[in-house]
Amino acid sequence: VYNATPTWGVTVGDALGVADPVLTQHLHLHQGQTFSFLGIRVSSPLSLVVNGKRPPGSALAPPRLALSNPSAPP
Repeated sequence: VYNATPTWGVTVGDALGVADPVLTQHLHLHQGQTFSFLGIRVSSPLSLVVNGKRPPGSALAPPRLALSNPSAPP
């Protein structure tokens, strides 16, 4: 689950409700092999319902800012 903290997650057998899912078909070619699979995205783990309950606020990972400047000297 994207944007979830490493300490929170779902397990096999959990009932999962997904509000406003975005279904995407992924197709990747790698070393002559084709990999095709479906992906479901939601805006936040807090928009899920797991076993009839919303995840706690602590399930959402804090934002992280990553900067890079390829033209800067090392």
